[in-house]
Amino acid sequence: MSTRENTRFNGQDENKQPLRVFPGESRVNLNNLMKRVKEEEKKSKRSNLAISVAALSAVAVFGIILTL
Repeated sequence: MSTRENTRFNGQDENKQPLRVFPGESRVNLNNLMKRVKEEEKKSKRSNLAISVAALSAVAVFGIILTL
């Protein structure tokens, strides 16, 4: 059996490189990952707040229209 067949059997391909989160870095930096998570949470909170304000405004406008 050749080494090429062995690497395929193990689920590895000799042409593939390991997946890297940041191009050019050989290790995953947890500080960068945590920073990304926090930024994503901030964006999510802001969008949720905007949707909530829009829904509350729509309900208020609808209530005002009904009272007229």
